[in-house]
Amino acid sequence: MEILSLTYLGNIQWFSKLCSSECIIDVHEHYVKQSYRNRCDILTANGPVALTVNTVKTSNWPKSAVKDIRIDYSKRWQHLHWRSMVSSYRNSPYFDHYAPELEPFYTKRFEFLADFNIGLLETVLRLLGCEVRLRFSEEYVEPVTSSTEPEPTSIHKSRENIVSDWRDAISPKPRLARPDPSFVPEPYWQVFSDRVGFVPNMSVIDLLFCEGPQSLDIIRDSIVR
Repeated sequence: MEILSLTYLGNIQWFSKLCSSECIIDVHEHYVKQSYRNRCDILTANGPVALTVNTVKTSNWPKSAVKDIRIDYSKRWQHLHWRSMVSSYRNSPYFDHYAPELEPFYTKRFEFLADFNIGLLETVLRLLGCEVRLRFSEEYVEPVTSSTEPEPTSIHKSRENIVSDWRDAISPKPRLARPDPSFVPEPYWQVFSDRVGFVPNMSVIDLLFCEGPQSLDIIRDSIVR
């Protein structure tokens, strides 16, 4: 079993866990800024660019649960995100096919970040054809603190299960990202590959817009068993 954070249009590594293993998405963990919980990376003509959902700082920051984080609409981040996606992917083979499914998320307002992320996740899984049952934590899953545990990134749940904890290990910050020998990105055609070469592990929408129905196979081919 794997423990994942709830991400905003997660990257291919994140989806490789969700689509191949039994996973629990922890919505009770502490929200961490500058993480994939409210950020995704898309590919532009100038290379990768991060798109960030603005969030409201809560009174008990930084110990707010992900499920309690509200979205801040004081700036037009929705307009910026969608304009950036259109600019980057309008010439991709499958943009016109998938864009109508995703665009409503950038016109409708969601109060909570978790609801926004879950709505996008359900849509992306349907577009991928990845039939998994989404499971969400009912409480925060505590990390294992025993000194005899060789892997500090493993956690204990219900005393019977030892699971891999990817909540902070799949991170845009190199100092936090953990090596993952079970994931080797499978190359695929990208819009700007002639300019910047292949850039691995972008947001899943990069893969969807470029490869369409082949996307799930590419995710599975990236898994080392």
